[in-house]
Amino acid sequence: MAAPRKNKLVQLFWRAHPWLYKVSGGRIGKRLMGMPVLLLTTTGRRSGMPRERALTYVPEGDSFAVIASYLGEPRHPDWYLNLNARPEARVRVGSADLRVRAREARADERERLWKEAVRMNADYEEYRTRTSRRIPVVVLERID
Repeated sequence: MAAPRKNKLVQLFWRAHPWLYKVSGGRIGKRLMGMPVLLLTTTGRRSGMPRERALTYVPEGDSFAVIASYLGEPRHPDWYLNLNARPEARVRVGSADLRVRAREARADERERLWKEAVRMNADYEEYRTRTSRRIPVVVLERID
């Protein structure tokens, strides 16, 4: 089956998923496409308002690696741009609410995490072929 593309149905799901995840304490929507899910709350780079997004992640010790694939769209997702402007954020994993600081994975670490993401969900490799941008891998490190 082909990897999902951005469309109205996907966008509706993206809006509903965080709400379902939150109200169920992470029981509904805790896995998606073979990967665990967290809720990331960033601060809008222009608005200064909290912005929440459900994202799949690769567990990395006490940290979480998230992939800024945006389904292979030609531009970076807003959550990634928000983290570039303000790297401190919050994640909710299940019912746990954690403070994190984002940093972009580089060199060998990036390649290792990318390979693990592709192993967990082969769609990431298709997303890579859809875009000319290098898809960022972001590590969310706990600061609590």
